[in-house]
Amino acid sequence: MSFKTILFLLSFISPFSVCLGQSDLKLIAHRGGIVDSTYTENGLPALKKAAEAGYAMVEIDMRKSKDGILLANHDANFSRYYNSPGKVAETNWSEIQKLSSKIDQNVPLKLEDIFSFCQSNKLDVMLDNKIEGLDITLFNQLIALLDKYDLRKNALMIGTEESTEFFTGKVKLSCTRKQLEENKKSKDYSPDHYFLFERPANLSREDVLWAENEKIMVVAAINKYHYRNETDMYQHAKSDCKKMQTYGVKYFQIDSEFGQFF
Repeated sequence: MSFKTILFLLSFISPFSVCLGQSDLKLIAHRGGIVDSTYTENGLPALKKAAEAGYAMVEIDMRKSKDGILLANHDANFSRYYNSPGKVAETNWSEIQKLSSKIDQNVPLKLEDIFSFCQSNKLDVMLDNKIEGLDITLFNQLIALLDKYDLRKNALMIGTEESTEFFTGKVKLSCTRKQLEENKKSKDYSPDHYFLFERPANLSREDVLWAENEKIMVVAAINKYHYRNETDMYQHAKSDCKKMQTYGVKYFQIDSEFGQFF
């Protein structure tokens, strides 16, 4: 095979695929996929792009409608993408289905539809639980859905204080190191129940080594919100990505525009 032929074939390979094929790095697409000025957060087009790019996991923002339907939406209302001031928790699913995103015509998705897509496209899920209170019936429905689509084994959750006790041992929950050290005092503690989740500014090399010794998964968050006050957001994010990799971090929850640094 000629050198030109090799270069031609490589041109069809996603840069994420090359990266992940050469290492055990796992990238988690923040806010439901590859999200930019042309794709709605938690939308089907964004999910499809993440699957095509070779992400290992997508982070989904979980809410419920007024009539108890589990769906994906980051904000508490539908203003930003759907030009609707209505709050998610105060709107029935029949009305939510009528909404259309102003940038890609996405309609808000049921969580089950996202799970089905993830199973079909070999994507794991990280859930950001934005549901207030302890709704045991609804949360049992969530567990059943994760099981139905074979997603629970590798699922991660950014939880709430109210729901922590319910989900402990059912889904791997995010913690700071301080929380993990406190959890270790529990007689039912297992490192498989949790993962260490921090932004690079709060994650030291010693923290990563400690988690490794404790057999606790580490996920670094590289999100635009953390760099909102920086004069050079991208240079700072690039530096953090490199630093976390030198520490031995393998899992990164990222805003997709930072994927170039992997």
